[in-house]
Amino acid sequence: MLKYPRPGAVKTRLIPALGAARACELYRALVRHTLATVDEFARESKTGIAVEVRLAGAPDAAAARAWLGDGVTIREQGEGDLGARMERAVGEAVAEGAPSVVVIGADCPKLTAQILGAAFTALREKEIVLGPAADGGYYLIGLRRARPELFHGIAWSTDAVLAQTLAITRDLAVECHLLDRLRDVDEPDDLAAWAETAAGRDAGKGRVSVIIPALNEAGALPQTIAAAHRGGPHEIIVVDGGSTDGTREIARAHDAITLSSPPGRATQMNRGAAIATGEWLLFLHADTLLPNDYAAHLQQTLAAPGVVAGAFEFAIAEMFPGRRWIERATNARARRWQLPYGDQALFLRRESFHRAGGFRELPIMEDYEFVRRLRAQGRIALAPAAALTSGRRWRERGAVRTTLLNQAIILGYHLGVPPARLAAWYRGRRPTRSAACEGIAVSPVAPT
Repeated sequence: MLKYPRPGAVKTRLIPALGAARACELYRALVRHTLATVDEFARESKTGIAVEVRLAGAPDAAAARAWLGDGVTIREQGEGDLGARMERAVGEAVAEGAPSVVVIGADCPKLTAQILGAAFTALREKEIVLGPAADGGYYLIGLRRARPELFHGIAWSTDAVLAQTLAITRDLAVECHLLDRLRDVDEPDDLAAWAETAAGRDAGKGRVSVIIPALNEAGALPQTIAAAHRGGPHEIIVVDGGSTDGTREIARAHDAITLSSPPGRATQMNRGAAIATGEWLLFLHADTLLPNDYAAHLQQTLAAPGVVAGAFEFAIAEMFPGRRWIERATNARARRWQLPYGDQALFLRRESFHRAGGFRELPIMEDYEFVRRLRAQGRIALAPAAALTSGRRWRERGAVRTTLLNQAIILGYHLGVPPARLAAWYRGRRPTRSAACEGIAVSPVAPT
């Protein structure tokens, strides 16, 4: 069951995150992936398998054939809601002699030839097979004969679809076999299911996903995204933590994938990484500008033997007394102890990030803790180019005070001060009782 791919007409719930054009392209990729899976199953099957696409929304037969090629039979879905269209597809297939019929869409990237085989195998014994979807619907329905009742009175596109369908099977006193539960790609968080597939990863092979956590960064974000675009990334993902200043709208206007998340840099970066499909991940602060040739520097740095991750040299945009000393000291520390911070744009292979378990959900020091864990896997290297970060912290607090505060935070972390309390110190606030209790539950890593 497919829709003709027109921007704005497919994957509409993903448009706020991806934009209409990118959502349409994703749908095209999902269809290619699904048709390849069906073709694999048909080729491996020991019984005859007829593949039919029921298509909606095509301007004409020529456009449909140009999109789907000559390998499948194409028929129109016809009128009515989704239930009426599936009922029609099943009824006509049975009337034409099919001993069993399986209906799927193109929304489930983890559907495999083996699962399709399991559905047809189950239909030898059971009259109905359902593939439960994580959102409360189903990604597959299989039948041995027409059962119009299964498609009536269902609240389609809600989390009640599977439960309502199972209730009907009980009313009919018909046995139903349930397949493995899988995740459809309908909402922004579902994009992680696509990123976990080989097809999703192939889409970003050899390219960089730039992930930007943001919270009320409307002033800085346009320049940050523009600089990231100049490097030709596979995608730019802005994860907003609840901004009230138009940050999300700015991200969308500058052609960035835009997600919403609870606030917290670690939470936001993990959420961005979960949907990223680039071979390399680059975590970028919203007030930091990447060098023009950052993608080439990233690849060269990670290609060096023993290097597991890297970052760029540290540079501050604004002039103020002590700026050069801070830059030199920061770069010396990053080189000698392999401890770059997040404002140097950390980067690594996608597989390395997930193997390390991502960022720990700390209210502060998430980059420091993550880099220290990565050092156990390999070397952390500096690329020979600078990322230019905003000097607003030093400008607002003063160079000496900011530097001393940063060192106090690191010392407190190693001494076991709860991260919530450290975050309150850093932001100049008194920690609340609940925040302090939350921080006590986090066990800091012992110094090395």
